[in-house]
Amino acid sequence: MSELNGKTAIVTGASKGIGAAIARAYGHAGAAVAVNYASDKAGADKVVADITGAGGKALAVQGDVSKEADVLRLFDETEAAFGRPNVLVNNAGVYQFAPIEELTVEHYRRHFDINVLGTLLAIREAAKRFGPEGGAILNVSSVAGRGVYPTTSVYSATKAAVDHVTRILAAELGPKKIRVNAVNPGGVETEGTHAAGVMGSDFEKQMIASTPLGRLGQPDDIADVSVFLVSDAARWVTGETLAASGGQR
Repeated sequence: MSELNGKTAIVTGASKGIGAAIARAYGHAGAAVAVNYASDKAGADKVVADITGAGGKALAVQGDVSKEADVLRLFDETEAAFGRPNVLVNNAGVYQFAPIEELTVEHYRRHFDINVLGTLLAIREAAKRFGPEGGAILNVSSVAGRGVYPTTSVYSATKAAVDHVTRILAAELGPKKIRVNAVNPGGVETEGTHAAGVMGSDFEKQMIASTPLGRLGQPDDIADVSVFLVSDAARWVTGETLAASGGQR
């Protein structure tokens, strides 16, 4: 594949799951990829090895996207290695579901700091660093931002915010030739869903039952859509939130 030849991409939260699949897909499509991770260095290094082993360009960059200094360093290291970036994927995120009676301030702040503030900080830097030819930003959101799922009030609120930020910044950054879109996965089987005990649970059965295509998604299902959304084939697409969910709403 060569859809992303000549692109330099930053993918946040790319050591595992959907982020790792997106980083690999971008590398295989010709982009030079900065694989960001917060704590899983081994996972990020494996993604880098997968890309470089296939003849691509990649490096791992540690950083917590909720910290301004880390975001600046992520862009600095990417630019030093590959030149000016022109693709940003905001995938870094957390999710933990709990009934409202168990809400804590720490739970709220962790979700909003990473899922929303981290997205905004990275987009702010991309708007400064992308060149006069513009670029593409993709926010990994969720169908939870529009659905009604009990016990997900904080997480779903962050994703609703990301969807609205996507539309606003598409309008704001359009004059700079920067496109901003979101991909909204439904239920996806990842390391996270396994660690959270979702797989094999009643919750998994409920997600499958609510998905017309009758299965959970796989990270590559999201990655393939994500290649299109930052490629020149989507040059006339901005401000959109595309559900990649097997029909789940």
